[in-house]
Amino acid sequence: MKTLNVGMVGCGFMARSHSNAYRQVGNFFDLPYQPVLKRVAARQPATAAAFAAKWGYAAHGTDWRALVESPDIDLVDICVPNNLHAEIALAAAAAGKMILCEKPLAVDVPQGRAMVAAVEKAGVRNLVSFNYRRVPAVTLAKQLIDEGKLGRIFHYRANFLQDWTISPAVPQGGNGTWRLDVAAAGSGVTGDLLAHCIDTALWQNGPIARVNAMTETFIKERVHAATGAVQPVGIDDACTFFCRFANGSLGNFESTRYARGHKALYTFEINGEHASLRWDLHDLHRLEWFDHRDQDRLRGWRSIHLTDHGGGHPYMDHWWVPGLQTGYAESFVHQIADFLTAVAADKDCAPTFRDALQTQQVCAAVLDSARTGLWVEVARD
Repeated sequence: MKTLNVGMVGCGFMARSHSNAYRQVGNFFDLPYQPVLKRVAARQPATAAAFAAKWGYAAHGTDWRALVESPDIDLVDICVPNNLHAEIALAAAAAGKMILCEKPLAVDVPQGRAMVAAVEKAGVRNLVSFNYRRVPAVTLAKQLIDEGKLGRIFHYRANFLQDWTISPAVPQGGNGTWRLDVAAAGSGVTGDLLAHCIDTALWQNGPIARVNAMTETFIKERVHAATGAVQPVGIDDACTFFCRFANGSLGNFESTRYARGHKALYTFEINGEHASLRWDLHDLHRLEWFDHRDQDRLRGWRSIHLTDHGGGHPYMDHWWVPGLQTGYAESFVHQIADFLTAVAADKDCAPTFRDALQTQQVCAAVLDSARTGLWVEVARD
């Protein structure tokens, strides 16, 4: 087995999720590569040292450029605020490193295009971490659609609801709340939450052609965590848009951080001519299914519990005995397993930077529509 040395840039929530996946993947999947946690870079020396000690990185530092340029690093994993993705990815591509980047790809489409151009010019393998694709129930939904079991698709609905920013006392900026700072995040719920919904929808149902959106920022000013100054809030607290897919189906998407009682409610439902399916992150190991072709007496919604081995349930033959489900953390393990398998076969692993650029273009069209109040065509490179 070959080793693949990982350099992690960042040490927050996503860096922990990715690090956990690197440590677990070889225990459950037979892979051509064994990930080695080689280096981590973070802004604060003590933070980097503590993260390295906890997760088993061999070295740590504060200079991400030194990490990227180090000859002993094969893969650069970017887990930092959105506004830092592009600079690090461009440097990593120039250094000939493989890249795994957290979502969204960038803060805007021009940055995303530059990142796509860089990795394609360098010929380096790349992946964007839209991990929900690799929840087994979500993967099964994609397979059922591709097999034609739903028939023609009529409707796609998705939402992602949270409630953690309702208080005006929550600051913007800084390490913990950079997602509320437009300079660091680029957008609010559109790029942070709806990007997940959009990526899944594009993967399952094809390109989005046109969008019509509205957004709202409910609290107009917040204290900046780094400076203490009261500043205008530039991100969207809530976004709703409807759209038309290229295949003629209609879409309805909603996201907010102002839905009391919801910490991370991500759901989607797809209605086709023969069948419908729906999924809920709170019950992520189940896929709800309705097939009109069932016999009348038995026709109704059923709950498919994805734990089976050898029965076509994606990823499950790598895990526990039937009846015991996987969870959120395992989606990142699946992501790393798929990426390393693709690297060994000299193939791309979706979603690539180019795939993620399409999601970025939908997000841009959504925000443009919200500003103008008009239908906006989605650009496609």
